[in-house]
Amino acid sequence: MKKLIVILGPTASGKSEIAVKLAKKIKGEVISADSRQVYKGMDIGTGKITKREMQGIPHHLLDVASPKRKFTVSQYRKLALAAIKEIFKRGRLPIVCGGTGFYIQALIDGIVIPEVKPDWKLRKELEKKTAKDLFLELKKLDPERAKTIDKANKRRLIRALEIIIKTKRPVPLLKKQLLPYSILLIGIKKEKEALKKLIEKRLLRRLKKGMVREVKTLKKTGLSWKRLEDFGLEYRYIAQYLQGKIAYKEMIQKLKKEIEHFAKRQMTWWKSDKRILWIENYREAEKLTEAFFKE
Repeated sequence: MKKLIVILGPTASGKSEIAVKLAKKIKGEVISADSRQVYKGMDIGTGKITKREMQGIPHHLLDVASPKRKFTVSQYRKLALAAIKEIFKRGRLPIVCGGTGFYIQALIDGIVIPEVKPDWKLRKELEKKTAKDLFLELKKLDPERAKTIDKANKRRLIRALEIIIKTKRPVPLLKKQLLPYSILLIGIKKEKEALKKLIEKRLLRRLKKGMVREVKTLKKTGLSWKRLEDFGLEYRYIAQYLQGKIAYKEMIQKLKKEIEHFAKRQMTWWKSDKRILWIENYREAEKLTEAFFKE
């Protein structure tokens, strides 16, 4: 049976670096599993790997969509499956790497949210509510989805509530065909305080690299402030700063706190998956990979 490696973990934990090192060792190629890195022009804010950092290793599913259009998990799965087949065809090994739990789950377990047509009247009603009220409503109707959703992202909250209200059930997950590959799931785990330091260091480095300028550029391409804020985290608070809603220092403080909360939600998503083998560094990942290919 063909073999597939998945490297997952919270933001700033060093997933990309480990994926590149492993790819060099096993003649692999990397497939990104990040719901924002699929978008063109969103590089610094999403922490997208640079050409230099790739070290010649091919990376797939970066820059495949316009930020002006919605990109769905179904689209991601279709493109990722095609990339996996192509990589195998070239005699190389695919390494899926990312922090979007839903994308990874949809890919390896064939799980997708069923299509529920937009109800514009309902959306208009929900739009009147604050993100806090929408989140509390979701928590009451579907506590499981509330654990992993970005509680400040109105667009996602409205969509989750729309599905629940229309189907009269919690956000349903439908199992489809599992991947016909042997899969090694490697999770990177960091101590709480160590991860906080990594998040702060990475945030300050990206601000220095021009993250605010990137958001200004995206705005000039025609994206509305609302659309930018919908991308969450960095884009939300930088957009608020650029609109004069918050000061620069406040923006950094809010960002640091929200990224920490995001990392916690990522870990919550994976907590119950007993297939994941948790590691702290590359050497441990290398050992697991060697054992996996001996099976």
